[in-house]
Amino acid sequence: MDMRQVNAGKLRAIGYDAGARVLRVEFDDRRVVEYAGVPQETWRRLSTAGAMWSYFRDNVEEEFTARRVK
Repeated sequence: MDMRQVNAGKLRAIGYDAGARVLRVEFDDRRVVEYAGVPQETWRRLSTAGAMWSYFRDNVEEEFTARRVK
């Protein structure tokens, strides 16, 4: 999965696998978390959000099943 570097709140990188519908997020403390079942529209909105950290907190963090990868 390709990761895109970002600097938004605690987010440092984001990536998305459309086939598996998995969103991968790297935080500023180097934690990497995958969120399952994320629709492509949610990815599109997150990756283009002007306030990415706020969008992530409001629409991803508590809405999808998370699994810590690293």
